[in-house]
Amino acid sequence: MMAQPRNAGPLDVAKTVLYGLIGIRRKADHEGVRIRPLQVIVAAVVLVALFIFTLVTIVGVVTG
Repeated sequence: MMAQPRNAGPLDVAKTVLYGLIGIRRKADHEGVRIRPLQVIVAAVVLVALFIFTLVTIVGVVTG
């Protein structure tokens, strides 16, 4: 009998989004955690905003 997937924590959601950005994720990771779509959307927006902020900061440091 298969165990029920556990609810995802913030770290699980962040790892899922980061793995999705680079295109890798194991099937076992997908089946072991239950992630709601809202969690993925919020995490993706936050991580993309952090990525853009990082790029803008790097460009500002290099050109300034």
